Amino acid sequence: MVAKRYSIDKSFGLFSRVTPPLSRGVLMVARAVLSVMPKGLRGGVRARRVQGQNFRALLIEPKDCAGTLPCLVYFHGGGFVFKAAGYHYRNTKNYCLGARCKVLFVDYPLAPKHKLPQISAVCMAALRTVHLMAEEWRVDADRIAVGGDSAGGYLAAEAALQAQRQGVRKPCFAMLVYPVLDSRMNTASMKAFIDTPMWNARLNKKMWDYCRSPALSPSEEDDVSGFPSAYIETAQFDCLHDEGAIFVARLIEQGVEVEYNSTAATMHGFDIAKNSPVTKEAIKRRIAALNAAFGKG
Repeated sequence: MVAKRYSIDKSFGLFSRVTPPLSRGVLMVARAVLSVMPKGLRGGVRARRVQGQNFRALLIEPKDCAGTLPCLVYFHGGGFVFKAAGYHYRNTKNYCLGARCKVLFVDYPLAPKHKLPQISAVCMAALRTVHLMAEEWRVDADRIAVGGDSAGGYLAAEAALQAQRQGVRKPCFAMLVYPVLDSRMNTASMKAFIDTPMWNARLNKKMWDYCRSPALSPSEEDDVSGFPSAYIETAQFDCLHDEGAIFVARLIEQGVEVEYNSTAATMHGFDIAKNSPVTKEAIKRRIAALNAAFGKG
């Protein structure tokens, strides 16, 4: 049960009172359940499976699209251990239709079988492939962005930081939603929120135990001046809150343009509650940020 001191918006309903377990048995069951094509992509979009070197993905686009469109390379959340859930696909459909863009929804390998360097390498391969396949996939190579939520936010931030270092064109934009950014787990929110719903410091530690690597996490990078313009969103009652807020401050300090949406009365993963007015407003702001980045704002 959730401690009463957390004033979480009531519109999130049951989701404000549950926390997923991270045992290996639960992971196996969850992966089996989440392995089918999601219902969240029905209506208004079409999706086809594509495969690149060392990765698989869905290429999602508006059904009525014609000509070349911008593309969002998206990495879903799930603590690096869960496959994408239905709400990830539902949100992605909203981004696709709202921003009139294609979305490469990456099916990356998962921990604990795979460690973070391997997972990140696959995500970089996906970004590289979008540029290589831009003409065939009818993607505007000048308007390729990265995005992700939670653990996917880590992967998107890592791709944005590593792109030019690895000879890949820098994304035009990055959208990070309540992102994982720091493996050190030493922020005030990490110390305070040990029993919050949906995600908390205890689960976060278990996540890092599953996939920890010696590589620097995005928040440990000294130079982030080459990061693309960004939209970063945090949730109030989330152990990851301060990781996002601190990263925003460092980006701004080093001259990077950032839109920061610090949502109130929210918990990690709040956008699973699709009918919440808070969720609807957050999705609206994400889409507006994508439209502005793609030059349609």
